[in-house]
Amino acid sequence: MKVVLLGTAAGGGYPQWNCACDQCVRAGRSTSPARSHDCVAVSADGTDFYLLNAGPDIRAQVLATPELTAGPGRRQTPVRGALLTDGELDHTLGLMQLREAQDGLRVHAPTAVLAALQSAFPLRPIVDSYGGWDWRPATENFELGGLQVRTHPVGTKQPKYARDLDHPGPWVVAYRLTDPQTGGVLVYAPCLATWPDGFDDFVAGASYALIDGTFYAPDEMSTASGVSSAAQRRMGHLPIVDSLPLLAKHPDVRWAYTHLNNTNPVLCSESAEYSAVRSAGIELPLDGTVLEL
Repeated sequence: MKVVLLGTAAGGGYPQWNCACDQCVRAGRSTSPARSHDCVAVSADGTDFYLLNAGPDIRAQVLATPELTAGPGRRQTPVRGALLTDGELDHTLGLMQLREAQDGLRVHAPTAVLAALQSAFPLRPIVDSYGGWDWRPATENFELGGLQVRTHPVGTKQPKYARDLDHPGPWVVAYRLTDPQTGGVLVYAPCLATWPDGFDDFVAGASYALIDGTFYAPDEMSTASGVSSAAQRRMGHLPIVDSLPLLAKHPDVRWAYTHLNNTNPVLCSESAEYSAVRSAGIELPLDGTVLEL
């Protein structure tokens, strides 16, 4: 399985366009590389790729990735579809930019998200008008391009645009992708409100696990931008200080944090927080990282 980390930042990217905090001001330096919206491309054969989420940076991410270069036909693309973890705009807006896909794309998402993208934010009918897209529920187990996929519910947070939509959920899921040829396993969980029941079993034995590193501490936004710690908790992201001890229960898993918010001090390799994460053996990969599992 080939895995390409197209982006590793949370909503707004890093730096965030409307932010002049110290952290965003130093973005782009060698110690604080810029990052685009969290997104991953995976492939069982190195030819057909599926996206894990599709944010507003998707066009630039595709053009910057040799594995996703268009061709050999004039309108052919290696991008075959997408898996959505949730319905947040930062994870779905990129589908609008992929509307030109000649034969449409195959998209899996939680049933609640499929409903929201049909009515509350009618992305589905919009892109369907450009071609025959294939929308499917992210069931507990399914096959995708030669990979075996499992899902696990990890959150109930509804996007702001869908707060009035009555659907039991789950609204947020994690994915476990297994390559039956190599035995490689990728776990992708960029949004973890908590460490849910059954999640230890879900991640056990993974070759590489990308999990929610949005915030380092539960109150960091209050310091950086005046957002209360209660409001930060409602965003649905388990802070690194709470998840880090839990990762130690699985020393055989190669762990990495992704979906880093612009307020997170681990974005700077000179910070004490960055050192604490790396000393624990956890990775903080950059955009463009390529893995073979």
